[in-house]
Amino acid sequence: MRAEDQFHLGIVVDDVEATTAMLSSVFGYEWGPEVGSPTAVTLPGGAAVLDLRCAFSVSVPRLELVRSVPETLWEPVAGAGIHHIGFWSDDVAGDSAELARHGYVTEATRTGPDGAPFFTFQRSETGFRIELVTRAAQAGLEICWTNTDGGKR
Repeated sequence: MRAEDQFHLGIVVDDVEATTAMLSSVFGYEWGPEVGSPTAVTLPGGAAVLDLRCAFSVSVPRLELVRSVPETLWEPVAGAGIHHIGFWSDDVAGDSAELARHGYVTEATRTGPDGAPFFTFQRSETGFRIELVTRAAQAGLEICWTNTDGGKR
């Protein structure tokens, strides 16, 4: 893992539309479309299918607004601000193991169609959360920050 692999800051919000409008109005952010679907993940309590949805900014530094999912790690926490820092990974399993060696606990994982890890969310003892995303997904995810709506929400 390298600092240059960091590609977004994730923020969990209850109202994606209101948040994109505010960030556009105050800071001039422009947004790609909201994307997502029911997604199979593994949580500490077992397998689950969650409706994971997000919108990425077209503007940089890149922000990801994640629509909250009650009673999961994808809930806004008052005063917490940034939910996670997202990194591309050429080896999600290896990088995840390295984070674990540094005390990061796995909160959620998703396996890709090839059976290899697609993403993982891991949190340190101090609450610092990292999302590792397979670099194989980069081209597909970059479509998410293609500005298709002119920044209007």
